[in-house]
Amino acid sequence: MQHSGAHKGNPAKTLKTAVLAVGDVLDMVNGSLDESKAEEITTIDIKGKSALGDYMVVASGRSQRHVTAIADHLLRQLKSGGVKSPRVEGLQHGDWVLIDIGDIIIHLFRPEVREFYGLEKMWLVPAGANQ
Repeated sequence: MQHSGAHKGNPAKTLKTAVLAVGDVLDMVNGSLDESKAEEITTIDIKGKSALGDYMVVASGRSQRHVTAIADHLLRQLKSGGVKSPRVEGLQHGDWVLIDIGDIIIHLFRPEVREFYGLEKMWLVPAGANQ
């Protein structure tokens, strides 16, 4: 499991809640993914790189059913944790589910789909590459 970037203490900016800090919600997301046995969980700090949000979390499920179960569990956890109205796409198919909660964007993939799109490669810059 790889978690990149510090996230503690960041104030909530565009999360769908006014009381939770981004770091607390990120911890909730990663905890839920761990509980659901998501694989290869990667947290990418995209602050200053994209207006989309502050963090991107990418994880895999073993099958369409597993990806859907991971997403359902995460959505329940977010709701019970006070995150309001996440935007969700792809839940009915289970190949690639996107959950947008403002400052955090979660991508859940089947392994083959994740490998095909290589989403992390666009955001993870090797050390010294931009010097």
